[in-house]
Parts: sequence; C-alpha cells; structure tokens
Amino acid sequence: MGLVPVLGVLALLLLSAAGELAAHPLAPSLLEIVEGGAGQVDVRWKTPANKVPGSDLRPSLPAHCQPDGGVLQEAAGTAIVQRWRVVCSAPLPGSTVGVDGIASSKADVILRLTLADEQVVSTVLTADRPTFVVPDSGGPGTVLRSYATLGVEHILSGPDHLLFVLGLMLLVASGRQLLWTVTAFTAGHSVTLSLAVLGFVNVPSGPVEALIALSILIVAVEAVRGPSERPTALRRFPWAIAFAFGLLHGFGFAGALAEIGLPAGEIPLALFSFNLGIEIGQLMFCAVVIGLYMAASRLPFERASQLVPARRAAAYVIGTLAAYWVFERTAATLAPLIA
Repeated sequence: MGLVPVLGVLALLLLSAAGELAAHPLAPSLLEIVEGGAGQVDVRWKTPANKVPGSDLRPSLPAHCQPDGGVLQEAAGTAIVQRWRVVCSAPLPGSTVGVDGIASSKADVILRLTLADEQVVSTVLTADRPTFVVPDSGGPGTVLRSYATLGVEHILSGPDHLLFVLGLMLLVASGRQLLWTVTAFTAGHSVTLSLAVLGFVNVPSGPVEALIALSILIVAVEAVRGPSERPTALRRFPWAIAFAFGLLHGFGFAGALAEIGLPAGEIPLALFSFNLGIEIGQLMFCAVVIGLYMAASRLPFERASQLVPARRAAAYVIGTLAAYWVFERTAATLAPLIA
C-alpha cells in the first residue's frame, strides 16, 4: 500500500467530516454566570436559533442554587438569549456547573464565570467534558492555563484554519521552514486578533469567513503546482504569505474570543495565553500530520515517485473543501442583501 492510497482514505474521511460540518454549521452556545453579593447569581444563556433536531441543551447549576424569579427571553440576531437569577446558599468556587445534552447538539458550549472577587474563568464544555469544577483560587496562573487551553481547543476544532496550516505544510521543504511559517501565521493572526478584541478594528464576520476560505483555496492551488514549474512568491516566501493571511484569520479567531471575554486586569496575559494555545495547537496538528506521513512512507512498496502525486492529491482535497466554503460563505453573506 503506497502513500497515494493512504491519502485517498484520509481524503474520504476528511470529506465526510466536512459534510457533517456543513450539515450542522452551528455556533457555540454561551453560558455566562455572574456571582454577586448575598448569594445572588445572574445567569445568561445564549443558544443558536437553528438547532439540531432532537437536541435539548440545559444548563446544570449546583444543587445549592435555586431559581429566584422567572426567565426573560429575547432574540438577538441569529441567537436566543435567556436571563434569570438564582440564589446560592454557598459560594460557587468548588461547585460543579455544566450543560446537559451537549452530545446531541453537535456544538460546544462556552462557559464564562465571573466570581464574587471579580475573577473571570472561561472554558469550553464539550461532549467529552460537559461539566466544570469552579476553581477555588484564581490569579495569573489560572488565566494562563484557562486561556491557553481555550486557544488549543479553538484551533483544533476549526477545520478551516487547520486546512490552511495543512496547505502551508505542502509548500515548505524543511522542518525549520515549517516552524518559521507556522509561527509567522500565529504572529499575523495575533495582531488582528488583539486589535479586534480590544475594539480598535471592527470587521463583519461574514466577509471575513469567506475570505478565509479563499485564502485556503489560494494555498491549495499553489500546492497543486509541480516542482518543475516556476516558483511563485507564495512558494519562495511561505512565511511572508502565512503572516499576511494570518492577519485575515485573526479576525476569525476574534469572534470566538469576543464571546469568551477577557478578564479585567489580566487582558495582556489572556491575549498572550490564547495565542500561545493556538500556536501549541498548530504544532500538535503538524506533529500528527508528520507522524502519519512518516508512517505511510515506511509502508511496503513505497516509492519516492509517489510523493508528488500524493501531495497533489492532498492539495486537491483541500482545494475542493475550500472552494465549497467560498461559495457557501459568500452566498450566506450576500443572501440578506439580496432578500
């Protein structure tokens, strides 16, 4: 079994996963809990208006917290927001909060807690980890750990960003060049991520998502070109192109971080930690891809002549998915203008 058949199998799996993502393009839900004085806790529950049939997400609060009044509900764009208050007989630190029904919802939940001492704790609840134990103590260490974890989880759950990184891997010729290229991508999106989250730049998400897909398509088209063809600037200076496109991808990351929020007094550390997590996640993804490539290259009957068609096969898969996303996201952006 050669490298091309291996990539063919991986391509089918990737296409299947992309189809599932296209069928359920749901944004994460947001559970925001603010602990006040006298045991009063305000809860804000934001969910997408479009839900997977049969799914029923329900916040799960500690048993010592009881409702105090009714639930207020309002529409906010493409989401539904519910607000209510509970009274807790004990502080939240050390308690367990979570969301029931995540496994059937096809989407994660962002949990943001503001404790009585104004400490802000954020995390992502998933099907594998639907609950979270509120930490007893905060500080810089908690911020660093929480936001770095959020960065890792966000990049690894974003197929478009990972496909862009995979496309870059098809263009570089050495491990050192790959490290510089991926780091340049991180540096680029760190700039626009910070500017957007801090409110200095405001760009509509629809056009940004379409342009992100276009950047993946451009990299895929370049990866299809043979090594004998005249190299373009994209192939000669992949790190520079990665930085430029990273500026674009940063606006995409900013949307997720804006939902999570930044802790007052720890904004620089939170931004650094989130970007650090994204870099770690990218390197983890690169390590997995390199490991699969090395394993495939050691299979029987492997020939060096298979490397070029194997790279092209992977590039065609990336380009196909990217082209689909370009049309899908462009149509979604233009639809409200045409209607």
